[in-house]
Amino acid sequence: MPHLLIFGLGYTASLLSRRLAAQGWTVEATGKAGTMAFDDAQAVHAAMARASHILSSVPPQDDHDPVLSAYGNALSNCDAAWIGYLSSTGVYGDTGGAWVDETAPIGTGRRNARAAADAAWQALERPTHIFRLPGIYGPGRSALDRIREDRARRIDDAAQVFSRIHVEDIICGVIAGMAGPAGVYNLADDLPCPQNQVIEFGCELLGCAPPPMQTLEEAGLSPMARAFYAENRRVANLKAKRLLGWQPRYANYRAGLAACLAAEPLP
Repeated sequence: MPHLLIFGLGYTASLLSRRLAAQGWTVEATGKAGTMAFDDAQAVHAAMARASHILSSVPPQDDHDPVLSAYGNALSNCDAAWIGYLSSTGVYGDTGGAWVDETAPIGTGRRNARAAADAAWQALERPTHIFRLPGIYGPGRSALDRIREDRARRIDDAAQVFSRIHVEDIICGVIAGMAGPAGVYNLADDLPCPQNQVIEFGCELLGCAPPPMQTLEEAGLSPMARAFYAENRRVANLKAKRLLGWQPRYANYRAGLAACLAAEPLP
């Protein structure tokens, strides 16, 4: 039976783990919610020896990738049939709202550590699948939750455009990648748009008024949130569609947010 080892059992990886376990996979993982500690080298090496598939969702720390720093040589020489890495479309930097695909240069934006990690996984001495992800949302982690918690903001910048991806479509993309050729893939929906549109539709679904339009300064955003608005790009997903046969189930934010609301338990 297929056996997956996951480095880092965060939001996306935990949902992938549940999906594959329900399909009969054996899944092991590092992290607080996983089956072993990341720094338990003996346990991790033993899990790598058992794994048919290995996926890392661990982001870079400072100037290095923790997984490659600790286990890169073992990954290059293990018997796993498939290796994957969850990266970020932030590696592309700001394109002024232009479309960007996997042939674009990386490392020109604010996510320099992420770009270096992305490049390091590409340089692994074996075929590797790298999935570049934009803003991730899904049940319990969407604009609906931010609206209810009074954390949603509308920023007065009509030219700012972002791409996003429902977590279900990441799961389907990774699973499709397990049967497809190695390489770099953007997994994004079909409708990049201003974040304001997403907030406004979320308010419509919840039957409440949208938050007021504000400047970045008025919104009082954290440095991380402000950095989000420093880049502007549309992410193309045609390579994943063509080579992996992947199609986003939630091709736009309207379908995705409606699904998030439908997935919530009844009051």
